[in-house]
Amino acid sequence: MVKRSHGFRVGTRRKLSKHPRDRGKISLRNMFQKLEIGDKVVIKPEPAIHKGLPFSRFFNKEGKVVDKRGSAYLVQIKEGNRLKKVICNPVHIKKI
Repeated sequence: MVKRSHGFRVGTRRKLSKHPRDRGKISLRNMFQKLEIGDKVVIKPEPAIHKGLPFSRFFNKEGKVVDKRGSAYLVQIKEGNRLKKVICNPVHIKKI
């Protein structure tokens, strides 16, 4: 038997698939959106772009923009009793 791999994208077959109508070009507005510190956001992954993709545990979680790191944003998410910080590209973030 071969050992099962536990890679970064394991278990994301359904999470990172698009509906056929949603496939195609990505809007540039989403790629270059500007967010302010303190904005409420949801982490919505864009499967076509792999750069800056957060770990699958944080998909569809609400959070708050804490900082900007280069072109990416630092999003603070509450998971249980802990606050966690996730670095995301603006393509994978939707403002609430």
